[in-house]
Amino acid sequence: MPRPHHHVYVVELHPDVLHERKFRACNPGYVEGKPCVYVGMTGLDPDVRFDRHKAGIQANAYVFKYGLRLLPDLYEGFNPMRYDAAVDKEIEVAIDLRSAGFGVWQA
Repeated sequence: MPRPHHHVYVVELHPDVLHERKFRACNPGYVEGKPCVYVGMTGLDPDVRFDRHKAGIQANAYVFKYGLRLLPDLYEGFNPMRYDAAVDKEIEVAIDLRSAGFGVWQA
């Protein structure tokens, strides 16, 4: 059985992402002043994945344009994990952050 190597990661987005109609529409419960983030999942090291986003390689448009930095305090505790667990955890983290008032994009 392969060793767990998938990671859920969280990228802080510049608050200007709130000017994006689609982002705003997906976050009706956004609390003013809370961080805006992208929650993703990867088989790569999160640092490598973030660099790829910023370089435009398989990039999420919001991370490419607004990504500031990784927020490891929000994900390091449960990485790495198996693929199935990472798929579930990505959704769980996005829901938790959104319910805490964060602006969240999860592809």
